[in-house]
Amino acid sequence: MAGIILFTQNYNDCVAFYRDVLELDLLYRIDRPEERLTTFSLGDTYLMVENDGVAYDGPKPIEMSPVKLRFNVEDVKATSDALRAKGVTVKVMEHSWGTTAEFHDPDGNRCALRSDQGFGL
Repeated sequence: MAGIILFTQNYNDCVAFYRDVLELDLLYRIDRPEERLTTFSLGDTYLMVENDGVAYDGPKPIEMSPVKLRFNVEDVKATSDALRAKGVTVKVMEHSWGTTAEFHDPDGNRCALRSDQGFGL
C-alpha cells in the first residue's frame, strides 16, 4: 500500500483535524516515547501524521510546501458548509471543469476539495 507521510509541528491538533474534522478512518496509532504517529485511510492509500514538521500561520506557500492534499467529494459546497460548521475557513471556487474548495490544516498544510463530477475529463 502506498502512502503519504505528513510531518507536523502541531501533531495533536493535526491528528484531531484529520480524524474529527475531515473524518478520515483511523488505521492505526503508535504512541511511544520515541515514536508517535497516526495513520488514516485515504482511499487506496494512507495518510500518516508524524512529528518533526514545521507549522505556518495560514496556508503554507508553495515554496515552503509544494504539496496539496485533495479530497474528491460528491458535493463540494455541502462538504464546505460542513467544514465551516466545524470552524474551518474554506474558499469555494467554480471552474469550467468543476468546483474546488481550498482550506488548510492546523500546521498550514494546504488541502482542497474537488467535485467528483467530471473528474479526469
